[in-house]
Amino acid sequence: MNVRVTQYPQLRQLCWNRPDDAVVDGETALALYERNWRFVDRDAITPHEQGLLDHLVAVYGNGHFLAA
Repeated sequence: MNVRVTQYPQLRQLCWNRPDDAVVDGETALALYERNWRFVDRDAITPHEQGLLDHLVAVYGNGHFLAA
């Protein structure tokens, strides 16, 4: 699974040091969310982005989101 970073505002902020048209694989996207969860504005996550996160957790995280 490839994730276009620009389609997900919170993920885009986590990828501030990558090109604007960055594409990451699903496993990398989940790892970015987990490692940087403290920087995510949880109130600003759109339903579209929440759906992506739920899918990533189910597929790549075996149903577990490893963030504080």
